[in-house]
Amino acid sequence: MMPFSSLRPARVPFNRYTLSLWLRSSRGKRLIELESAELRRVLPEVFGRHVLQIGSWGRGDELLESCETLHHAVIGTVADFGEQARSLPEELPVLSKSVDGVLLPHTLEFSQSPHNVLREAARVLTDRGRLFVLGFNPWGGWVMRQRIGLGYRAFPPPTRYYGIGRISDWLELLDFEITEVRRFSVGFPWIAPRSQHQSWSVGSLLSPFAENYLVVARKRVLPVNFVGKLQRAQVKPIIGAAVQGAAQSTVSSQAVNL
Repeated sequence: MMPFSSLRPARVPFNRYTLSLWLRSSRGKRLIELESAELRRVLPEVFGRHVLQIGSWGRGDELLESCETLHHAVIGTVADFGEQARSLPEELPVLSKSVDGVLLPHTLEFSQSPHNVLREAARVLTDRGRLFVLGFNPWGGWVMRQRIGLGYRAFPPPTRYYGIGRISDWLELLDFEITEVRRFSVGFPWIAPRSQHQSWSVGSLLSPFAENYLVVARKRVLPVNFVGKLQRAQVKPIIGAAVQGAAQSTVSSQAVNL
């Protein structure tokens, strides 16, 4: 996935100091501003009691300031970053189906088991709960500069970068419905998006190369079909057309009685 890995600078240990140093830089501050602006559009759509951020990103709960739920909290992965608790994102100390919204700000990229992180997020989410995933675009300018050794050396590159397509595939397997995908970038924030009266714009042409993205997904609730279960339970090896028709008639009458 990283053809220029030989040119990449030596990895810097991921700790509180290196993360804080990068987030205090002009580029880090601008990225947090853009991500906060995107979240201000979508977080108020979460109704319920709890919204949970999994992962240390930003300062404390600044990314959750636009939440309108009764409570929000941060489970961090780095110490002393304003978190309410600290835990492995693959093993959350949270009850199943107890959270109405989950935010993963670059959490998958710094995890050795991103699939398990998504499974944990799906586990703690209530039915029809919302999931928000922030990530770096593998084909964005920031990542490409990291690959050829021109990135910000004080900030450790993630374990791996994941594109929107792969994130969407993983979420589909976990019975999530993708409701929105947003691309944005610190590199060219001045490019306006396409308006209602335009079929295209420079921003839409460059959006596949935007540095960052936000994926919004909703947890699906599969309906329980009791009639289908009854029909499957009545299926037996049958010999003879007349007997088969009688069995089907019996199943239909039982379904109507329900």
